[in-house]
Amino acid sequence: MKKVFLLLCFLGIAFPYYYLFKYLELKNWEWSLSQFFSEANSNFASQMLSADLSVAALAFFIFIIYSFYNKPVKILKYMACFFLVGFSLALPFYFYDNFEALKKLNHVK
Repeated sequence: MKKVFLLLCFLGIAFPYYYLFKYLELKNWEWSLSQFFSEANSNFASQMLSADLSVAALAFFIFIIYSFYNKPVKILKYMACFFLVGFSLALPFYFYDNFEALKKLNHVK
């Protein structure tokens, strides 16, 4: 199972950046943050996905900070994943990194 989380870490990097490069290629490699967010929220379906992902990412962010205060862990690596790539890397990396502890809690094979 730990290998699955490692694979998800790679996919969490590859997929977002693949689509970012495709977006930039479509825009002739010109970057406009305001235009990007305008297009990303251009309809209710994309706004729903954005809101869903935002709430999930915020919950993970709060969980990591809460975990840090209760049991000091090295959260810098998760925050780096979160802000440099996104939630798609940070969550699988957290699961990969903490698999043994989660395994003991849930008796996962």
